[in-house]
Amino acid sequence: MSEWQKILKDDAVATLDKLAEKFGHDVIDVEALKPAFDNFQMRITPSALEQIKRVGDPMWNQYVPTVQELDIVDGVIDSLDEDADSPVPNITHRYPDRVLFLVSPVCASYCRFCTRRRKVGDPEKIPLNQYESAFEYIRQHPEIRDVIMSGGDPMMLSDRRLEYLFQNLRAIPHVEIIRIGSRITSHLPERITPEFCEMVQKYHPVYMNTHFNHPDELTPRVRQALDMLARAGIPLGCQTVLLRGVNDDPKVMMKLMHELLKARVRPYYIYMADQVAGGEHFRTTVQKGLEIIKALRGWTSGLAVPHFVIDAPGGGGKVPLLPEYVEEITDDSVTFRNYAGERYVYKQPKQSGACGSEPIQVPDIVPIAVGQSAASKAKERSSKTGKVTRRRRSAAG
Repeated sequence: MSEWQKILKDDAVATLDKLAEKFGHDVIDVEALKPAFDNFQMRITPSALEQIKRVGDPMWNQYVPTVQELDIVDGVIDSLDEDADSPVPNITHRYPDRVLFLVSPVCASYCRFCTRRRKVGDPEKIPLNQYESAFEYIRQHPEIRDVIMSGGDPMMLSDRRLEYLFQNLRAIPHVEIIRIGSRITSHLPERITPEFCEMVQKYHPVYMNTHFNHPDELTPRVRQALDMLARAGIPLGCQTVLLRGVNDDPKVMMKLMHELLKARVRPYYIYMADQVAGGEHFRTTVQKGLEIIKALRGWTSGLAVPHFVIDAPGGGGKVPLLPEYVEEITDDSVTFRNYAGERYVYKQPKQSGACGSEPIQVPDIVPIAVGQSAASKAKERSSKTGKVTRRRRSAAG
């Protein structure tokens, strides 16, 4: 057993009784929290525990169960409708040239806002014995050039099993890019070993999207793990989730982006928290996300400004949002404001006739429609699936 596996087995907090022993029974009401624990298991690694400075702080909120998880208002179990885009076990094929490949059912620590909490922690729902059907699906679809390994956390697999996955994917000629989606650097930095770093270099280009939500997560040991990955030639990105009580503050988010860049991690996305049942108490308004992006763009390096996106409920994919800068577009000019709110006019090319003669007023952001009936959604999904299937068959020849 490796060091990281021993840490996970012996030192992680995985029961409410153990959590109460650490923080006190007056803080952890085992009986009250049991229904939330039963709905979605808990595990908190020593690294994650070290990041908790006090009860109710951003790290506590991410990992410790709360009775708020039982308060379901408009949350959806499969909020992104991933199962509808799963042609074979462990594969989600939503976008034209890439697939999500679920390779591990477990995580080192379980985030309470997890979008995939309906599956994560249950080996029967993300089976480890059905890789071959996933490989065969990818082989039969030459339009797939990018495979994102996710789960659970792929880095919870042994080096031997990870290499098996890399070997099989690299044997498929049209697979150009392999990505790993992992939060292991924050939860279990000991998992990043010299042996893994040596092995993975044989299968480049391999990218890793990490997941950090607060600057306090970037401890010295975490930075060391990130440095090892960077030195192994793995480009690092970060997918951050906007969470109430964790990072819904422009100053906190700017600090996080700066700390990520210092660790050679490129900010990639800030997500709106998904409408997942059990995680609704983490959601902020979209306006809060736009406020944060507006506080970043222009006020700090462009390298530190990720895309702000909503992963559209019901499987619509990622939709980028920006604060409104453009005021008016005409044949003659574009009027807009810069990051500081100052107005500027850009002259259109004289020969351009692309715009109509009437000024175009740029509309405000329109709220996302929700509450679609199950029947109409099923009909729309059926139509969409048929179109996608025909397109994929055509692409496959």
